[in-house]
Amino acid sequence: MTETRTVDRVQTGVRLERRLLKVMKGVAELHDISLGDLIEGVMLHAFEGKAPFGPETLERITRLKAVYDLDLTAADSHKLTESPDDR
Repeated sequence: MTETRTVDRVQTGVRLERRLLKVMKGVAELHDISLGDLIEGVMLHAFEGKAPFGPETLERITRLKAVYDLDLTAADSHKLTESPDDR
């Protein structure tokens, strides 16, 4: 059995791209975890330079991206602007 860790979580208001959020929620549902737990896990993996998902999850992500028409890539990450309707 793995050791559990107690943490102090805070509520935050994070704005995310709509289609990206839909895919993230789908991935969280796949693993039966909350969206917050997914974000924490992805970031903790990223901080250590580790990939957060295995081949099976990456395949599911590819399918979710197609369903939600998500065409953004990592190359887009610092080039996104909000549409005038979202401001």
